[in-house]
This record gives sequence, C-alpha cells and structure tokens, in this order.
Amino acid sequence: MLKTWCKYGALYLMMVPVICYFLVYGYYPLARGLQISFQDYRLIGNRPYIGFDNYGTVWHDPNFWKSLTNTLVIGGGSLVCGFLAPLIIALSLNEVLKSWFKKTAQMILYVPHLLSWVVVGGMWIYLLSPDTGLVNLLLQRTLDIPPVHYLAESGWARVVMILVATWKDMGYNCILFLAGIVAINPSLYEAARLDGATRWQQVRYVTLPQIQSTMKVVLLLNTLGVLRIFDQVFVLRNNSTAPDVDVLMYYTYQKGILDFHVGVAAAASMLVLIFTLLLTLIVRKLTRFDEV
Repeated sequence: MLKTWCKYGALYLMMVPVICYFLVYGYYPLARGLQISFQDYRLIGNRPYIGFDNYGTVWHDPNFWKSLTNTLVIGGGSLVCGFLAPLIIALSLNEVLKSWFKKTAQMILYVPHLLSWVVVGGMWIYLLSPDTGLVNLLLQRTLDIPPVHYLAESGWARVVMILVATWKDMGYNCILFLAGIVAINPSLYEAARLDGATRWQQVRYVTLPQIQSTMKVVLLLNTLGVLRIFDQVFVLRNNSTAPDVDVLMYYTYQKGILDFHVGVAAAASMLVLIFTLLLTLIVRKLTRFDEV
C-alpha cells in the first residue's frame, strides 16, 4: 500500500484540486439544497423543518405539471433533432473529398456553440422579426408567405425553441461524430468496396456500426440536459408564449428568485434531479450503454 502511494503519489496529489472543486461547487450546494427543501426558508430568523410540505406544494401545483409537459416537449424535440441533424451532417462531411471545405464547414458549424444564449437570442429575435427579419423577408419574396411573428405566436414558440437549440449545438455534436468516424479502420471500407458495397451500403454497414459507441455517448450526454433547459427560454420567452415554453428550471427560478419561496424552489429542483436520474437510467437501459 505504501509502495503504491509512493509510486503514484504525484497523481493522487493532482486529483486533490479536482475532488475539492466537486465537493465545494457540486456536492455541497446539492446537500444544502436538499436541506432547504425540508425547511420553511426565511432570509432572517429561524428556518423550521416542515417535512415534505414543500414537495406537497410543488406536487399539487398545476403550473409545475404544465412546466414539466413543456420541458418534455421542448427537451424531447431538441434531443431528437440535436442528435439526428449533426449525425447526418457528419456523415455528409465525411463524404466530402476537399479537406479545406470540410474544415471550413466544421468551423462555421462550431462557432454558434461558442456564443452565449444572450447573443444567440438577440440574433434570432432580429432574424425572426416580422418587420425587418431576414427569415420573413426571404419567405415573403420567394414563397409569398405573409410575415409571421414566430416568437409571439404560441403555435411557433416551441418549434423555434427546438430549432434554435439544435442550431446552436449542432457543430459541437458534429465534431464528436466526426472524431468517431475518423477512428474507423480504413481496411473495413476497403473490404466493403471489394465486396461491391455502394457508398450508402458502406455508411450503413461500416460507418454507423463503428460509431455506435460515440452515438450512445452523445445521446446520453444530451439526455442529461433535457430537463435543465433554462437559458434559451429565459432569453426568448415573452408573456404571449409563456404558457407554452415555461419549463421546469424557469418554474424553479420563478419560485426561488421572483417569488422568494426558496423552500418550494429547492423542492422543485430536487424533483428535477430525480426525474433526470430516472430519464438517464431509462436511456442507458434502452441503448444498452454498458455494452459499448
């Protein structure tokens, strides 16, 4: 044991800051939030424990279930579109022979991921404007479609949230898929060509099975964020679309920051954590993640 510590002591020492970081900024706030969820939290004075009353308040609040429905619709749509779109683009870029075009396309696709949601939201508010927005101008001049206020009509609000989220993170997921494709052994393609496989058959029987592990990792990582949507809703929502786009994290923000019901907000956040764990376990089971 002592010999092991002496041999790998430097490595253990390097892990100390990382462990401290997670303890201070990850597990301590989690434990504190769990404690507050059982308290009648006040800024000044005693904070008596009230059992599961905060959880009961959240559970019987219709706004919570409406927010959960909005979260599942927007998060589920973003999960599906955010998985398929970058996969299709990565497979398409892999077929491009010009390396300069492939690198330029990757850079252009990745740039939106670097931007904050404040910048992205401002861009799309301008682009989707019914008066001077580029999207409405193009649709009006090419297809003669009258201007639509996409960010104020409830029928379009969820669609816009899903498409903008997919657009922002498409480049990041695309690079992950391309990294998996590059790692494929070229001899597999050579053997497929000798057997007379077409380009589509090479993609179907070589590329997709070989990046299956990458696809599972990307799907699981995206699943972890399904119930934690907040920034895009905070930036793009307005009073006319609020009933259709207010999600669980916005519900928590409203209860904790705007209404100062901190105990109720903490209970809601704990439920979000439990739902996220359940959803992740379901996805792991369905995708057979452990068999990677």
